[in-house]
Amino acid sequence: MKPKVTIGICARNSENIVLDAINSVIQQDFDHRLMEIVFVDDGSEDNTLQIVKAAFSEIDVPAIIFHDGWRGIGKARNTIVQNANGEYIIWLDSDEVLEKDFVRRQINLMELNPKAAIATARMKFPYEQNQVLTLEHIPYIVENRFRDWKDPSKLPGTGGTTYRLKAIKEAGGFDENLQGSCEDIDAAYRMTQAGWLIIRGNSFFEESHEGLSTFGALWKRSLKRGETSRRVYNKNTVFFSVYRMNPLASFVAGVRYGIIGYLLTKKKVSFLLPFFYAFKSTAWFLGFTRSRSQKSQVVQKSNRLLDKGLKKLVYGPKLY
Repeated sequence: MKPKVTIGICARNSENIVLDAINSVIQQDFDHRLMEIVFVDDGSEDNTLQIVKAAFSEIDVPAIIFHDGWRGIGKARNTIVQNANGEYIIWLDSDEVLEKDFVRRQINLMELNPKAAIATARMKFPYEQNQVLTLEHIPYIVENRFRDWKDPSKLPGTGGTTYRLKAIKEAGGFDENLQGSCEDIDAAYRMTQAGWLIIRGNSFFEESHEGLSTFGALWKRSLKRGETSRRVYNKNTVFFSVYRMNPLASFVAGVRYGIIGYLLTKKKVSFLLPFFYAFKSTAWFLGFTRSRSQKSQVVQKSNRLLDKGLKKLVYGPKLY
């Protein structure tokens, strides 16, 4: 039986969290004979690869591991696209966990909407969380409730999404020059420009943002996001409004998200969102102003060299 869906997992240095992501796939109530896993280890320097090998040796879902030195998230995602056998790809980052009925509900939704390239899902609060992670989650919950996905500056990332393989292939895959982030937003934009739709699903997943728990870690993460966002902005200015990303405008946006977030979640911490947004945007803005063109050239050269040494490991039953 050929798989209906490919679970695409990209990971790097995720030894403490990747097993939860894999277990959430194994526990799906969708027919395992119609699933496969394509896992890309992007140059992990910890025990991620060893943990994944051990997990895949005992599962009843066909699984493929690709691994080598660091090549970047765009290249990792394209490796999954190029090797997927399913009609759909469910993207699962190593810091995410799927609800038991996630795959079944997402596939049913895509089957009912043949013009949809992407189906989003709903994020839920993890059972154990800290204040920083709570504040990070609330805006995502608000946006998923009200977004219409028609504004190119508010397109979904890959977290918790389901892609139609045909649509992402027609769009040319992911831009491998967009390193670190935004490669998914760029891909979503190109799919919508080709006439495909983005629809909202009601399946749930959890995300830990790689264990985000301190404001120091949030600052570094936002600074890096700003740096990588500059590259996609240089390619197409529709993705970001620099005016809206300044700290003052972000504070005002945080007021709106704080009010709506409290109404949806009843969490009083929502009222800290104006300050949280201003903090994040300050780091993002600093990163955005930095030039990374030289680094991008190094990445391109590195990818060309590493392509020759990409290793492939196959696990589980071959059912197709």
